[in-house]
Amino acid sequence: MSDTSHDGTTARRTELLTMFRRAVVQRFTAVDLVTLLYVAVATVAVLAFTADDRKGWDWLLVAHALLVTLVLLASRAREAGRVGRFLGDWYPMLLLGGLYAEVGVLNVDVGYQHDVAIQRLELWVFGSQLSYRWIREWPNPVFSWIMHICYIAYYAILCASPLGLWLSGRRDAARRTIFAVMVTFYLCYVVFLFFPVAGPRYAFDLAHNAATEIWPARATQWLLDRGDSWGAAFPSSHVAAAVVAAICALRYWRPLGLALVPLTLGLVLSVVYGQFHYAVDAVSGLFVAGAVLASQYVYGAEPEKVGARLPAGSLEQA
Repeated sequence: MSDTSHDGTTARRTELLTMFRRAVVQRFTAVDLVTLLYVAVATVAVLAFTADDRKGWDWLLVAHALLVTLVLLASRAREAGRVGRFLGDWYPMLLLGGLYAEVGVLNVDVGYQHDVAIQRLELWVFGSQLSYRWIREWPNPVFSWIMHICYIAYYAILCASPLGLWLSGRRDAARRTIFAVMVTFYLCYVVFLFFPVAGPRYAFDLAHNAATEIWPARATQWLLDRGDSWGAAFPSSHVAAAVVAAICALRYWRPLGLALVPLTLGLVLSVVYGQFHYAVDAVSGLFVAGAVLASQYVYGAEPEKVGARLPAGSLEQA
């Protein structure tokens, strides 16, 4: 083969690779790609953990196929006006409840957990089981009010950060925040799938004292009884995602961030005080948040590569 033929083949391969990369960049956003990656990993988990008995698990694989279809449709939705643009950018946040529930379904069926290892780590790091002792040794109703309100505020923090940025016209910042929050959740969920930890709420008896009799504490337990996922304690996705959301808000719109930071700091403490997470869960959540935020600065320094051009008069230009 002549050098000319070899150079021509190499040039064609390079051109095809360039065309493929451009097609991916133009069609998919960063959050689309990380969502597809997470679905692939979660599919591996489903297949690995149901190798002997797949009764009923086909529905999870169907759900994964539908999610892939949704990601493929998101790029088209972003071209379809205001509502489509909103849904195309926000669909991962809208799916969080279902993805979180799937983690619990998988872990309950598999039926093993690593709480003993985490309890040993807790004892080695802190010298005692803080999540068990704190609320029992200091059952202060006022402090418990503050802690449980901060814990419940978790949902508001997640929504307020990107939504506040979006409604204030900071659309690129909102998308970057959604991306950072979703990467945080996906990292935590992968750990949940392959290293399930039930947490102190399941490992220990619940406390019964003045700190647990107030209505925010009872309301929190009611919510967890109906929406918690078993095996999703380490690292604390509550801590990791709330910290990422608050810091992104602080970075892109300081007044919003300053409003969210106190609630977030309270939440970091509340997950331990309320016996929802081991203290090492909270610390590991901070490490996850730090890693995501460090990568967010790299991502945030790049110009955003969103798919197709928007039609005139779309919400993007509002």
